[in-house]
Amino acid sequence: MVWLMNHPRTCSPNLWCGGGLLAISMALALTSAPASAQDTGDTRAQQPAMGEQVPDAGDDVRPPQPPSDVTLPEVEPVIPDNEFETLVPPLDAEDDPELDKPLETIEAFERRLAEQQSDAEPSEGQAPPLATPALSDEDATEEIGDAPVRDTELVAPLPPLDQFEVTPVEFAKDAADQEQVEVAYKVDVEGLATADKESDTDMKGEFNSLSALKKGDGKAANAAMIRARLNEDQQLLQTILESEGWFSPEIRGRIVPSRDESNKELTARLSVTPGKRYVFSDIVIDADPTEPPDLIKDNLALEVGQPIIAERVQGAEAQIAVALPENGYPFAEVGDRDILLDRDTGDGVYTLPVKTGPRGRFDGFTTDGDLAFNAEHIRVLSRFKRGELYDSRKVDDLRKALVATNLFKAVSVEPVQTGEPAGNDSEYVTLHVHQEAGPPRTIAGSLGYAAGEGFTAEASWTHRNLFPPEGALIGHAIAGTQQQGAGVTFRRSNAGKRDRTFEVKAEAFHNNYDAYSAYTGRLAARISRDSTPIWQKRYTYAYGVELLATAETDYNAETGDRKRRTYYIAGVNGQLGFDTTDDLLNPTEGYRLTALVQPEATVNKGFNPYVRARIDGSTYFSVSDSLVLAGRVRLGTIQGVGLYDIAPSRRLYAGGGGSVRGYAYQGLGEQAPDGKPIGGRSLNEASVEARYRFGNYGVVAFVDAGQAYRETMPQFSDLRYGVGLGGRFYTNFGPIRLDVATPINRQPGEARINVYVSIGQAF
Repeated sequence: MVWLMNHPRTCSPNLWCGGGLLAISMALALTSAPASAQDTGDTRAQQPAMGEQVPDAGDDVRPPQPPSDVTLPEVEPVIPDNEFETLVPPLDAEDDPELDKPLETIEAFERRLAEQQSDAEPSEGQAPPLATPALSDEDATEEIGDAPVRDTELVAPLPPLDQFEVTPVEFAKDAADQEQVEVAYKVDVEGLATADKESDTDMKGEFNSLSALKKGDGKAANAAMIRARLNEDQQLLQTILESEGWFSPEIRGRIVPSRDESNKELTARLSVTPGKRYVFSDIVIDADPTEPPDLIKDNLALEVGQPIIAERVQGAEAQIAVALPENGYPFAEVGDRDILLDRDTGDGVYTLPVKTGPRGRFDGFTTDGDLAFNAEHIRVLSRFKRGELYDSRKVDDLRKALVATNLFKAVSVEPVQTGEPAGNDSEYVTLHVHQEAGPPRTIAGSLGYAAGEGFTAEASWTHRNLFPPEGALIGHAIAGTQQQGAGVTFRRSNAGKRDRTFEVKAEAFHNNYDAYSAYTGRLAARISRDSTPIWQKRYTYAYGVELLATAETDYNAETGDRKRRTYYIAGVNGQLGFDTTDDLLNPTEGYRLTALVQPEATVNKGFNPYVRARIDGSTYFSVSDSLVLAGRVRLGTIQGVGLYDIAPSRRLYAGGGGSVRGYAYQGLGEQAPDGKPIGGRSLNEASVEARYRFGNYGVVAFVDAGQAYRETMPQFSDLRYGVGLGGRFYTNFGPIRLDVATPINRQPGEARINVYVSIGQAF
């Protein structure tokens, strides 16, 4: 090629000495020339030989002349001579006098260019500027010769823009691209099992869960993809081995074809030589003295002679970061570790810098942001006093209590140094609370159904902080098949003390049950310490007063009919609870005991004092992660008054979804001649459930038993039984239950099937 470019340029009559045709001649000549080093892919031919003199850019470098015995190939002309002469326009000075004019000087050209840029008129006698549309003849349209146009598409009118279509270019694909064949492979790891025997973890299992080769499921587009996955897994093995203390492993990866020619499957093989496992030879803690002196050492779960395992090291350091704030060091910082490895001995010297900061004691509170309440109420929520040793667990408890108020969309608690001495080489620490109050209003509703009670719909509106701090106003209403009512409640949470609630309620409602029909007004006040889904407490209590005025229908034993009577009732009540269960709404372990005592007096043709009392107990046992056995017992009594001197709504009843399933609400006990229950002065109930859960669903088999009696003490006789099955759908706020039950030894008038729907377990 070089020789052709430097050949003397002698033009034959049939060859136009233009650069384009010369290039064509060169290409044609090369078709018969031998392949060069570049054609064969040998890049070495392009480099100078060892010791060869490389000419400078300014030297006169000429390629060697071709040998005299070389004959150039004859090249056919691209176009005939006559056609070429016809198409080329004549160049004659008579037709174009500009051809004989001398060229203008550079200075004149630059001056004319400056005049054009400043929009100046050209000087007299000077040619028009080249940038103007009209040339020397001032004609804006110039014709280029009289050459005929042979391609009719060149003179065809252009199509409108809205009809112009562009067809995308499609490139032909090679047959290999059109038909990709997957490459099958298998994975073989050698030598990792040896390290597994010395490790506390299953490294092979960890490798299998993270391996790129394993994730490929034994298929790849080509061998290059297998190689890429193999390289990735080599690095993965390196990381896994180093995390377990092997810092000098040798890992080799290769792709091995099958020895069986009929089997095209490849083997991606990783060979592992773990080498020496490094151990701690010394553990150095770089920290200021602490109180107690061995606080850091006792909480650092690392020992000399142990393998250097990354997970163990990180866990030990995390424990230090937790233990120091729990023991009076709120500003402690764990620095970056340093491990010095000796490759000859396999020893590692571990150094951990720790900044303990000052030892702190609780002081006061500061707060800012969009406030829901002031710093004084924050002190009420805390479980520590000024001067106590700082403990991050108590700070976390305060943070949870703030969240439990449901008054914030965001809240944070951070310790702040004061520098004020607190004695015993400590200083006071202020807790700063940043508040971002959330929407205080809530609208809620619920819907339920139970045999004997029908459908029940409840709705409530709550302003949780209408009377700060935490003074809520609640309006609620109920509408159901047999119950309707409305009421208003004022409730102050954390009233002067953490977890103490003060509540005042006024309501009016109408009940229409088989046992009685009542129109009731009620005023009640109550102070309590109750469990919540966030704060489930072992001990709970409640006490209060209650006033009722109620007009109720009751069976008259003398006349044998039912008449409406008015009762005025006043009473006090007290309740104690003890709870060891693991969950408030869905317990699986532990037990509960609750005792309720209600001294009351009824005014109706006289003054009749009496005492209502009830005790409930339940227990829960996990047979497995999926199966829970649960049992419940209830005993109740009313002492000091005759049955018909008690308002029907204050008597004791059995039967229904929260009592003995399989029977209508309040359906058990002594019956009046009209077939309706009249209630009793004592009762006993028991239930047994087997709860099986799978995922968010569950099934329950249950047996209930119970009865209500005219006597003041439970008789444990004439018990009625109900059996059934239930379904559970578990949510983050508790299970939704659907129970279907039937009575055993069903009596006339009793339904064969009873259905109960509600939120939460039956007990």
